[in-house]
Amino acid sequence: MLIGFPVYDGVNLLDLTGPCEMFSWTDIEVRLFAGTPGLVICRGGLPIQVTAGFADAPDCEVIWVPGGEPDALARLMGDPARIYLDFLVRQSATARYVASVCEGALLLAAAGLLDGYEATTHWAFTPCFTKRFPEVKVVAGHPRYCLDRNRLTGGGVSSGLDEALALIQLLKGTGTAQSVQQWTQYYLHPPVTSEIPEATSCPLPPVTIPPPRR
Repeated sequence: MLIGFPVYDGVNLLDLTGPCEMFSWTDIEVRLFAGTPGLVICRGGLPIQVTAGFADAPDCEVIWVPGGEPDALARLMGDPARIYLDFLVRQSATARYVASVCEGALLLAAAGLLDGYEATTHWAFTPCFTKRFPEVKVVAGHPRYCLDRNRLTGGGVSSGLDEALALIQLLKGTGTAQSVQQWTQYYLHPPVTSEIPEATSCPLPPVTIPPPRR
């Protein structure tokens, strides 16, 4: 069982490390891939060494797309060579599940992989679906995650923890998911309470997505 994380400069740290931590308490293998192997700088400045490139990646049973800074997302979407988007398309063709967390859903949408599916993302980016990717069906109520057939999308940054547990349950059963919850002591009880604001505009910079290469 292999979960592949396609990472990039500007990737959200918790979108990456939170789910990886959850999966590490199972026998599921996690591997990071980048367009070019080497140092990847996460949002906030933490460097991560990625040793495998997209060209080296085997078919993954799950592809997990993390979110990131808006400029980073626009760079990947607007790449004339479609290196990142085409990697998602190739992997999704054989993957058992295609997953994203936070703004990673926009990368899936840009690759055409959420057309006709229900999906969620970070609350601030939900208008991006209606304004730029109208074929994606936005789930109301800002759920922590949404499963539509084999598409699994997560809400804001911390939602990746819930989503990872949900994926573990799908792949390994409820007992394994409960064990991971216990070992990570993941029982939500935040010290503050607030409401999710209403978003009216898409924070993603203008970008032209190149068509798939024939």
